[in-house]
Amino acid sequence: MIVTVTPNPSLDRTVEVLQLRRGEVHRAQSGRLDPGGKGVNVSRALTRAGVPTLAVLPSGRAPGGRLQGLLDVLGVPAVTVPIHGATRSNITIVEPDGTTTKLNEAGPVLTEDEIAEIAEQAVARSREASWLVSCGSLPEGMPVDFHATLVARSATRTAVDTSGEPLAAAVKAGPALIKPNHEELAELVGRSLDSLGDVLAAARELRAGGVGAVLVSLGAGGALLVEETGEWHAATPPVAVRSTVGAGDATLAGFLAAGGTGPDALARAVAYGAAACRLPGSEMPAPHEIPLADVRVGTPQTELALTGDAA
Repeated sequence: MIVTVTPNPSLDRTVEVLQLRRGEVHRAQSGRLDPGGKGVNVSRALTRAGVPTLAVLPSGRAPGGRLQGLLDVLGVPAVTVPIHGATRSNITIVEPDGTTTKLNEAGPVLTEDEIAEIAEQAVARSREASWLVSCGSLPEGMPVDFHATLVARSATRTAVDTSGEPLAAAVKAGPALIKPNHEELAELVGRSLDSLGDVLAAARELRAGGVGAVLVSLGAGGALLVEETGEWHAATPPVAVRSTVGAGDATLAGFLAAGGTGPDALARAVAYGAAACRLPGSEMPAPHEIPLADVRVGTPQTELALTGDAA
């Protein structure tokens, strides 16, 4: 069982247009509505893969009810904590070349009691889980150390996928796994990461500081894994991108579904991310859509030697 926690879930509407032109009226080519939020997306991908999961999230007013209904349709088990505010709605505009424009609402303001109940539900469910995965942005009113608190209180291994100050706070709590992207990792270590060698050095630094494993998604560059048992880089050939929304969440889901450690899990993670990029909106891939045979896995040192970089 993999329990996910999404403090700031959303209804995600995706609209595809031929070209986004500011100030003009557009006729959409297609549109879809998905239950969203990073942890929700991870649970959606795990459900499609047949991996037991449970999504813990706040739910408020009509949008919250709609989100719950969408999860029910997809067969994603969820524990929802009622809140007074309305669950947020996000809009994503996608152009044919994969260019993505996102408009994300801040989300509702949560009370102390609502925040406490979300944490209590997550911690209680972690007692029967192999992973507790805490993901995404924090709504107004939630303390910056919310993810860190779950890391400290969890009864099982913890994975964190967030950014900015919440990620910095979570790192100090020593999670078993973090999954930043390139930009989030650079912000976390406070410097530019201009090469794979720079990314590798930053991941090693975080491991030395108490993080169990670092899985860095690098977009078209694949992903890097630095953990106790070794260091690996994996990538696929270029893919035709339809939407990048949720690709990082699919990457994390693939990694956890394959055991959450080692090169095979990294290969599955990269394959899941590539598959998600081929799909509309934030649709999560099914197992038969995963291009596992296309993934190339090697050591980062090999990649660095080919480029003349230094580890």
